[in-house]
Amino acid sequence: MNKITIIAVGTLKDLSYQALVKQYQTRLAPYALIKIIESQAYSFNDRTSKQAKHQERQGLERLVHRFSKEQIYLLAEGNSDLDSKGFAKLLAKNESSHLVFVIAGALGWEEGFKDSYQSLSLSNLTFPHELARLILLEQIYRGISINNGKKYHY
Repeated sequence: MNKITIIAVGTLKDLSYQALVKQYQTRLAPYALIKIIESQAYSFNDRTSKQAKHQERQGLERLVHRFSKEQIYLLAEGNSDLDSKGFAKLLAKNESSHLVFVIAGALGWEEGFKDSYQSLSLSNLTFPHELARLILLEQIYRGISINNGKKYHY
């Protein structure tokens, strides 16, 4: 059984995102232990965005320090050529370990933070962090379905 933690900056305010995330958590329950940890997002404007990004980084660092760097994947656009079958292989390879996926806030990653960890891309496109959480859960479900021979990925 996969053990996966998703660390995300901010909460899901939109009820439709909340419902869809819950749906995928329910679908995944027989196959994976999924834990979602939300780190504080900081409000910002043009003048304070750098400070907010730094504060979000500090919050994430407090959360990721308890995991080994080999377990952690930061989600960042354009950093991976992994397709769904390749992602399924990543999940299968790490089935007996604990995977941690980290999603930045609206401002993205502070300079230098990304360099310390492995990166994974959901797409070459950039998504809002709320949507990235949902897409990640869907891809985890798809990958586990592939690994278990379920008819979900065609």
